Parts: sequence; structure tokens; C-alpha cells
Amino acid sequence: MPKLTSIIHLLTIPLFITASFSSHSSASGLPLVRDISNLPQDNFGRPGLSHITVAGSLMHGLKEVEVWLQTFAPGTHTPIHRHSCEEVFVVLKGSGTLYLAPSSHSKYPGKPQEFSIFSNSTFHIPVNDVHQLWNTNEEEDLQVLVVISRPPVKIFIYDEWLMPHTAAKLKFPYYWDEEWYQSTVKDEL
Repeated sequence: MPKLTSIIHLLTIPLFITASFSSHSSASGLPLVRDISNLPQDNFGRPGLSHITVAGSLMHGLKEVEVWLQTFAPGTHTPIHRHSCEEVFVVLKGSGTLYLAPSSHSKYPGKPQEFSIFSNSTFHIPVNDVHQLWNTNEEEDLQVLVVISRPPVKIFIYDEWLMPHTAAKLKFPYYWDEEWYQSTVKDEL
């Protein structure tokens, strides 16, 4: 038993040191300042995509927002989808096309409206509006910073724009949350 007590004591020293430097780290124990180039990135089986969760609910303990850095190679795109959260995009570089359903609250999304997006532009997607983002620039990557509310996101994916909402396929947890998702995640204090 004395050996176990010594081990427990040794394990509590790093916790004390971490608590002593709380001004230099977040509540989750992660450093407040991190280098994005050192954060994990993946394409999650989607060639031409690079996704980095800059600040996440499951990965970093955020409750209200999540921030992603996504890069789309020429010709790549998101699926046609919707989600029950607000989403804000900031286009860091490149250009492309946003497709947004004008009748997301009818029986099916319908023919989408097209919006040109470009470097230094921003746009938002209202809750449950069906949309798709394409890098339609043949010469340059499209890089966007994405902020979503109410993470982790539940995404409903459509095969096409005339598919009924009731036939959309739920993907939860989404690919970049799968590793971190636990069924016991609580959203209250």
C-alpha cells in the first residue's frame, strides 16, 4: 500500500504544476496558444480535402462553437448537406461556388441558388439550410475558416437536390468527431 500511495503522490505533482501555470493553459489543459501547422490534419477518406479542427467541442472541450480550417483542392466539394447549427465561413484564399437551397423548409431542397465566393469574402449558412461548397477554381486551392455553433455537428447528407428531407442520411458523429465522440458527453455543467 505505501508503494501505491507514493505512485499516487507522484502522479499528482504534474497536476499541481499544471494548475500553477493555469494562466498559460486553457481549462482543458491545452495550451492557449497553439501552432496550426502542428495540429493534426486528415482528409477522412475524401481526396482533395484537408481538415484541421482548430478548436473543437469533443477534442478541446468547447461548448458553444467549433472552428475548422479546411482546404479544398481544385474540383473538390462538400456533400449536399444540412445541419441544425449556424455556420460562418471566411474565405482565406482561392475562390469557388456556394450552392444554397432556396426552399430548405419545403419537402426537398430544390434547385440551389449559386453564389460566387472569393478570397476575403465571408458568408453564413442559416440553421438547416441545405448547401454545398465547391472549389470551382481549376488553378488554386480553396481555403476556408469555418465556425459552427452547437457542436458536435449532426449532418444530414443528400444524394441530390431533389431528394426529400426525410430520405437524407444522418451522419453522427461526423468523420472528424468519430475518434473523440463518447456517448456520455454532457453539454451542461
